[in-house]
Amino acid sequence: MSVRDPIKLSGVPGSPYTRKMLAVLRYRHIPYRLLLNGGPVPGMPQPKVRLLPTFYLPGPDGSLEAVVDSTPIIRRLEKEYSGRSVIPNDPAVRFLDELVEDYADEWLTKAMFHYRWAYAADIKRATQVLPCYSGFPISDSALANMSKLVGERQISRLYVVGSNAVTGPVIESSYRRFLEIFEAHLRKHPFWMGRRPGSADFAVFGQLTQLAQFDPTPMTLTFDIAPRVEAWVSLMEDRSGFEPAEDDWFSIGALPPTFIALLREIGRVYQPVMLANAKALRTGADRVETEVDGQPWTQPVFQYQAKCLQWIRSSHDALPASDRTRVDALMSANGCDALFA
Repeated sequence: MSVRDPIKLSGVPGSPYTRKMLAVLRYRHIPYRLLLNGGPVPGMPQPKVRLLPTFYLPGPDGSLEAVVDSTPIIRRLEKEYSGRSVIPNDPAVRFLDELVEDYADEWLTKAMFHYRWAYAADIKRATQVLPCYSGFPISDSALANMSKLVGERQISRLYVVGSNAVTGPVIESSYRRFLEIFEAHLRKHPFWMGRRPGSADFAVFGQLTQLAQFDPTPMTLTFDIAPRVEAWVSLMEDRSGFEPAEDDWFSIGALPPTFIALLREIGRVYQPVMLANAKALRTGADRVETEVDGQPWTQPVFQYQAKCLQWIRSSHDALPASDRTRVDALMSANGCDALFA
């Protein structure tokens, strides 16, 4: 496949990671063909783990293979397609972009899943709309059957992301704080990473396509607290006409107070869960038990999030010494330093 051939990927609108990657492709002017499908795509290779979106990219021998996981796919596209990068040039700022991206992918997604399957109005909307993403026509009886299956399966999996009667208020309080921080940020800055979007912006956008514009409970909350955020989500859907400049990234020495506030929120909620999960895996425990924001937090061990932490730590270790010093000072000042202890 040459770089001029459209990339094929499968996904659905209800997948925040599908929306994240479609927005990246549009912004970077990378041609693609979306195969609207939430299940196996006939005639295409199948991934080892079925996740959305699934990209069909050349493997080592040149034949197509199914590739999932948005973060490494973004980095691969950076190597294979030039121009309109979503990765900052400065190593220290690049690290911050990766950290915020992982926070969105691994923490904000807890809010997305929690709201969708913890409230009656959200369950009703999700169970009646999400099955339709499989395609039309669909009969009333088929939709009713699929709605029942989807609802039962997803509600039974709430515990996987840590959503329960005790942790639910922690998740909701964190989402509210995030909205307040982001709304304040948008008063002066168009993107999280400066005057141009980074991979962190697209990760945040992906989760907000559901939280701010699909699920009724967080959608109402988002509008009430952060109307700028709601509008930002619509604008981020297609930034193909936006023209970035090389010096549009933030400087690590001149980060705005709102970005610093986001780092503090990351240290407050994302850090303890990621560390406790890694410890549980290391000690052979089957459950994560820690405290988040003064409240007990329990969830099953999540092996993938341990990999995410290792990737973040590897990126930190790979920083040039002078950049690591700048990053470490920032992490220490804002309660994120335990991630790299």
